[in-house]
Amino acid sequence: MIMRIASALVAGLLVSVAPQAMAAAPAPAAPVATGGIVAAGIAVANPPAIVASSSAYQTAQQQRPVTYKAQIDQANTRKNQITAQLQPLYAKLEADSKAPKPDQAALRQQYAQIQQIEQAGQREIQQILEPLQLSEQYVLEQIGDKLDDATQSAMTKRKISLVLDSQSVIKADQAYNLNQDILTELNALIPSAQLVPPAGWLPRAQREQQAQQQAAQAAAAQPDNKKAPVGR
Repeated sequence: MIMRIASALVAGLLVSVAPQAMAAAPAPAAPVATGGIVAAGIAVANPPAIVASSSAYQTAQQQRPVTYKAQIDQANTRKNQITAQLQPLYAKLEADSKAPKPDQAALRQQYAQIQQIEQAGQREIQQILEPLQLSEQYVLEQIGDKLDDATQSAMTKRKISLVLDSQSVIKADQAYNLNQDILTELNALIPSAQLVPPAGWLPRAQREQQAQQQAAQAAAAQPDNKKAPVGR
């Protein structure tokens, strides 16, 4: 059976959009010769690693910090401003806590204020970087849509009838590794991906949730066609 591409297979690739998180992922190891007995028709693969090693994903990772430089700079600037705002509050909290008889109520109030600023700052920075997160998910969805075809093509060429997730296999000889075969097919199917999603684009999970909500609302809005029994 062909491996079906579920959201969970690529969810692990959604990482921080900070510039340091844009480093290229290592390519999956290619199969090597083995001297053991190999069962025909069986292989293992790691879909998230294949996606992360694809040409389309790697190119997008390199392009994103350039395309979204304004958002990254804005987020870094705001982060520095929040840090500067918090430093004297932290210093005062530490100093007050070391007093001979610290006012516990005042300390709790100071700590609550610091937490409030930190949480509000995190939400603000996440909102600034939201376009990068959407770009990441948009690229992953485009690649994920081709991953099943790439897997089937690699299976056909290697005469494989069963592919297991390598993350669920305790140990397997490299002769069973189908990663490089799938990666080659994937790069041929989608050598590059669109980096910037269309206006109003939402990830598939959110689109499906919206569709379900709209269907439920439409069903609830329909009049009840069942007629009450008429008495004699």
